[in-house]
Amino acid sequence: MQHPYVYGTLIGVLAVSLSGCGDTAKVPPQADYGPEPTLVAPKQGLLPTLKIAPAKGWPIDGEPIAADGLKVNRFAMDLDHPRWIYVLPNGDVLVAESNAPESEKPDTGIKDWVKGLVMKRAGAAVPSADRITLLRDEDGDGVAETRHVFLEKLHSPFGMELIGNDFYVANADAIVRFPYEEGQTEITAEPEHVTDLPGGPINHHWTKNIIANEDGTLIYATVGSNSNIAEYGMENEENRAAILEVNPETGEKRLFASGLRNPNGLAWQPESGELWTNVNERDEIGSDLVPDYMTSVQDGGFYGWPYSYYGQIVDTRVEPPRPDLVEKAIKPDYALGAHTAVLGLAFYQADLLDEKYQNGAFIGQHGSWNRKPLSGYKVIFVPFKDGEPDGMPQDILTGFVDGNGDAMGRPVGVVVDKQGGILVADDVGNTIWRVSPETE
Repeated sequence: MQHPYVYGTLIGVLAVSLSGCGDTAKVPPQADYGPEPTLVAPKQGLLPTLKIAPAKGWPIDGEPIAADGLKVNRFAMDLDHPRWIYVLPNGDVLVAESNAPESEKPDTGIKDWVKGLVMKRAGAAVPSADRITLLRDEDGDGVAETRHVFLEKLHSPFGMELIGNDFYVANADAIVRFPYEEGQTEITAEPEHVTDLPGGPINHHWTKNIIANEDGTLIYATVGSNSNIAEYGMENEENRAAILEVNPETGEKRLFASGLRNPNGLAWQPESGELWTNVNERDEIGSDLVPDYMTSVQDGGFYGWPYSYYGQIVDTRVEPPRPDLVEKAIKPDYALGAHTAVLGLAFYQADLLDEKYQNGAFIGQHGSWNRKPLSGYKVIFVPFKDGEPDGMPQDILTGFVDGNGDAMGRPVGVVVDKQGGILVADDVGNTIWRVSPETE
C-alpha cells in the first residue's frame, strides 16, 4: 500500500505540473469585454488549460488596491468562506457563509480528478458553514462592531431576500422562508418550505440566487447547469442553466429564461427596469473562450447553452446538436472577459460615490482556473447610460493576486450598503471589504 505522505506528495506534484498546462491567451487585454468581444476559434486538448492562483489569504496588514479617488477598509474579518451579502432596510448586513454541498458526480476519469485537485488549491473545497451571519455597524464608521449568528443549520445558503416581514433564503436545493422583525439579530423559527430548486445528487453549479420584483409578488431564482456542456446528459439539466420565476405564496414556478450556463448576480437596472444577470460561460475550449457576460433577461429568452455560445456560435462538442434552438439563441449584451468567473452584480443608486457611478454596475470577478494568464480576481465597474452599458469597464479593486501568483483573496458578492459604500465578500480572505470615497 502506498504511504499516505508519498501519495499526497505525488498528487501535489501532479497538480502543480498540470496547473500550467494548456494554451495561452492571444486576445489582447479588454478585447474580450464589451458589446462586441473578440471571439477566436476554439482550441481543445487532452486536458483543459489549468492555471490557478493558490489560495493564501491576506497578511494582517494586507488589503486590495482601490481605484483613484476611492479607499478600501475591512468592514468585517475572520468569517468562514463568505460568499453572498444582503443589506436589510435598517442597514444590518447579512453574510452567507457557505460552500458547495456534497455531490455525487459521475466518474469521468482523470480530467475531472485533476480539475478537482486544482480547485482545492484555489480554496474552493472547504466545508460549508451553512450559516448566515449578521454584521452591524453601530456608529456608521464603515466597520462592523458587532456580529451575530442570524441563521444556522441551512443547506449551502446563497441568495437572500426580504419581502415585508418574510425573509427568504435560497439553499442549494430549495427556497425557504422565515419570519423577520426589523432589528432582530437572530432567527430561531423553523424554516417554511416555499419551493424546491434543482439540487442533488450532482448539483454541479450549486449556488442559487434570488431577487423579488418591485411589489414582492414574484421571486426570480438562478440555477446553474449540472455540467460544463451537458456531458451528464440533458435529462440531468431540467430547469437548470436558467432563471426560474417563483410565486412565493404558492411555491409554483415556471421557466423564465434558459440557456444561461451559470447565472449568479441578479439586479434590476434602475433606468430601464429590466432584470440583469451575470453568467459564467463554458470551459475547455481555450484561454480566450468563452467570455463570461452580463445581460438583460427576456421573459422566455434562450441564450444558447449548451448548444451555442455568444448567440449562435455552435459548440460542436455537444451531441446531438439542436439547430432549432441555436436559431433562437439571444446574443448577450456585454462580455466580461474569458473565464473571469463573474458573480456579484449591483447597480449603484446612492449618493456617497461620485456621480459617474450612478446607475452603473459593480461586478465581482472571482477569478479564472481555465485560462493562462489568470483573469478576473478583481471588482470592476461598467458605466451605464439610458439603461445600457456605456463604455469599457474600470477596475475598482485589484491586487487580490500577489507577485508570486498566490491569491490573497477572491471577490464574490457585491452590494451597496445603507451609507452608499460598496461591500465585497472575499471568500479566500474571509473578509468583507468596504469601498468608499477617499474623502469620506
